[in-house]
Amino acid sequence: MSTDPLAQVSTRQTRQDEQADPRQQRNSAGGYTFVLDDLGRLRRFLTLGTTGGTYYASQRELTRENAGLVLELVRTQSAAVVAAVLDISLSGRAPKQNPALFALAAAAKLGDEDGRRAALAAVPLVARTGTHLFTFAGYLEQFGGWGRGTRRAIGSWYVEPAVDALAYQVVKYRRRNGWSHADLLRLSHPKTAEPVRRELFDWIHGRTTDLSALPLLAAYERVQATTDATEAADVIALNRALSWEMIPDRFLNEPRIWEALLANGLPQTALLRQLPRLTRLGLLEPHGAWARVVADRLTDPARLRKARVHPVNVLVAQRTYSNGHGVRGQQEWTPSRPIVDALDDAFYRAYEAVEPTGQRMLLALDVSGSMTSQVSGLPLSCREASAALALVTAATETSYEIVGFTSKSDYYRTALTQLAISPRQRLDDAIRAVSKMPFGATDCSLPMQYALGRKLAIDTFVVFTDNETWYGDVHPHQALRRYRQAMGIDARLVVVAMSASRSTIADPSDPGMLDISGFDSAVPGLISDFGGRA
Repeated sequence: MSTDPLAQVSTRQTRQDEQADPRQQRNSAGGYTFVLDDLGRLRRFLTLGTTGGTYYASQRELTRENAGLVLELVRTQSAAVVAAVLDISLSGRAPKQNPALFALAAAAKLGDEDGRRAALAAVPLVARTGTHLFTFAGYLEQFGGWGRGTRRAIGSWYVEPAVDALAYQVVKYRRRNGWSHADLLRLSHPKTAEPVRRELFDWIHGRTTDLSALPLLAAYERVQATTDATEAADVIALNRALSWEMIPDRFLNEPRIWEALLANGLPQTALLRQLPRLTRLGLLEPHGAWARVVADRLTDPARLRKARVHPVNVLVAQRTYSNGHGVRGQQEWTPSRPIVDALDDAFYRAYEAVEPTGQRMLLALDVSGSMTSQVSGLPLSCREASAALALVTAATETSYEIVGFTSKSDYYRTALTQLAISPRQRLDDAIRAVSKMPFGATDCSLPMQYALGRKLAIDTFVVFTDNETWYGDVHPHQALRRYRQAMGIDARLVVVAMSASRSTIADPSDPGMLDISGFDSAVPGLISDFGGRA
């Protein structure tokens, strides 16, 4: 080894804990990475949120950083913020709506005139349920009072939809986060010339009214009044719009009630959430009448699309259900095999169909300690989510290898290990295998070094990481350029971000590198489109 310290200075190879490019900044782990542009960071926030924080940054720190970005953007680019919110929310690309509602409320109060107008017009499109509306109202109050435009936007939520659709929302989501529909009606003062809608408003305010034109409300009051489960089940059977949230708690452990709800076509999101209860009540026995019906509904692409079911929410349901107990372990059940298999299938079907590229891909999973953090406040670690996301691409492509960043004999001796996982396995089995891998410091340059050392012809490297990396003798973007030069292949690098930090190992100025948000439901299509470019 040379004793000349100047021999260690290079523009072709730089340690990851040193700056290789003036555009790089120190990340939360102490390494140097590139920084996303503001709209790229916004999209990460909208799809990944900040709940739970990261391994290196607390929830409070991550929220403060992202909230500060949102507030800055709505003051300078409010129309662009609203456009991003609409794009992600309307296509169901995020597992949670709270980040979108937060950004929309900020734009409605702090944006310029055009931005405020666009944000308020978007309220009925983004706040699609009563819970969304209550959440939006709470965020509004964080940014100021109720002006004329705000009252008009909230009021439009109550006067624009059909009365039956509004009644459903009003009865299903009666109160959330300290808000009620009566509160919002008093603040927004919506006007209507429709007698039936006025009767609905009277009912919301607790005034006696004729419910003959509002059959859902009449059924709701009848099921609330009865003490007999059989009568309640009969009411449900005659009123398909009654949802489980409208049923008194005293009936929710009665199998006949859930049979009536299933017969009416329990909505897809509710079906996913109620699988443990249905199993405990004995309705999903493997050879029972309902098991096949429910399995078919879970995997129905039309139902998944109509309900805007996000694939990650299916994954959470699959992980929870197959574990046989809740997050806190208070409820237990024996998973029904047809339902576990159906949830596996539903996870893949929840993504839009993607055409295989035929490209040679190396999928690399960061399984380091930082990836054990829960993502977006869900009962799912970044490591587990990255494994599942990799399997979606693997299910589409024919030429791929999946590897994981693992340690050798100690933390700082990193290596890549071939992962014996495939989409032909059950998701929970594949994820469990990844979760048991030995982890250490992550060197995200290893996929390119691994391929170069073995003379593997790779068209697209896909790295699933939280971007909180610091370890390694060469930066990933430098390793990719060296691979391209040595192999004569214009290889691409896709970085799938698993946290809403501002960091990325991808060089934003390199058209052959792409940074995408891991919980964006468009991920498989984006990887396919990018990898398949000529």
